Amino acid sequence: MKKIVVVEDDLFMREELMDVFGKAGYETSCVTDFYRTIEEIEQKGADIVLLDLQLPGKNGFEICQELKRQHSVPVLVLTSRDRLKDELHALELGADEYLTKPCPSSRLLARTENLLKRFAGREGMLDGDGFLFDYRTFTVYIDQTANLLTEKEGKILHELLLKRGEVVEKEVLFQALWGTTEYIDENALQVTMTRLRKSLEKLGLRERIETIRGIGYRLNGTKNEGEANE
Repeated sequence: MKKIVVVEDDLFMREELMDVFGKAGYETSCVTDFYRTIEEIEQKGADIVLLDLQLPGKNGFEICQELKRQHSVPVLVLTSRDRLKDELHALELGADEYLTKPCPSSRLLARTENLLKRFAGREGMLDGDGFLFDYRTFTVYIDQTANLLTEKEGKILHELLLKRGEVVEKEVLFQALWGTTEYIDENALQVTMTRLRKSLEKLGLRERIETIRGIGYRLNGTKNEGEANE
């Protein structure tokens, strides 16, 4: 039985949604502490997240972005915000489906089922925008083809994916690779980073890792102009 976690602060709407999914054969759960939304979703072990955008604490956009950086769980946004720019923004942040209220239960269930089919077999993987990464085995999947990285390459890619689009400081990578930030030769990190870049380039993922000089590295969907790689 697939488990859906409902993130909706309107009590009446939340109970209605849980009733709809419960009758359709889903195991249902809901978030009640909207200042610990990510933590509650993680604790409940969702197969799919139904997410409203207008919430107390962090809004749905922030929750979606943070959730998709760390997990492969599909996110279906259900909101009263029907502006195109809101939909595009949610999709850019990683939402997998966007529906507006009021929404017929038949449509909601159909979209949910389609999402689960699309994500079948992706459990434990991170989405790298063009590839999937299994951080348990350090394997990159592109078009159903598996490509194994070395352990060190995989650990670096994992850290970069967890903060995709943001700078990962060298000290974080030192800790991930060697369990310490002391007495580490930066050249050792650069050698491993060069190997990872070459591995990704062989897979057609060129220039995805940027060097932020003196600070660390960043993984982007496309390379930013004006920033050089080492």
